[in-house]
Amino acid sequence: MIEPISKTHRPLALLAAAAVAALLSGTAGRADEVRQVLPGGQAPAQPAQLKREKAPDESEIQRFCSNIADAARDRRYALQAEELKQLQAGIDQRMKALEEKRAEYEQWLKRREVFLARAEDSVVKIYAGMKPDAAAERLAMVNAELAAAILMKLDSRKAGVILNEMDQKAAATLTGIMASAARRVDPS
Repeated sequence: MIEPISKTHRPLALLAAAAVAALLSGTAGRADEVRQVLPGGQAPAQPAQLKREKAPDESEIQRFCSNIADAARDRRYALQAEELKQLQAGIDQRMKALEEKRAEYEQWLKRREVFLARAEDSVVKIYAGMKPDAAAERLAMVNAELAAAILMKLDSRKAGVILNEMDQKAAATLTGIMASAARRVDPS
């Protein structure tokens, strides 16, 4: 028993029927005839309108490639030169940032050296010989950076006793200055 063709299989059946008809009529092998088999498509082109173009032979292809080889090479060089310029600009920016960091570090190092040089050994010896409560009172009146430099050059036990005798706020300020000056690394 043959079943009826469903609506979803109808285009396939039409295509198969057209192929069978073409085989039976002997037109399937002819290349100059074009037929439209699916409904709703474009109208078939007339055989006179279709033209076959001659495929380029190998010598034409080689001539074309040799003609554009110089232009392609020039374009490739131009692209590489542009890329090198962009890379150079990036390197220049990084070197500028590195130079700024180096200058900042040198400035910080000079400030640290000046800070430590302020407290000369003779002044340090004077404060080392004083009683802790008197030294604390005198250091509270001196510039904070100078007081911190003197305390840094004192024996740590003696500096601790002097800081203990000072006002809390002044001791905290001096401790902060001493801690930042004692760093061996760039503070920024």
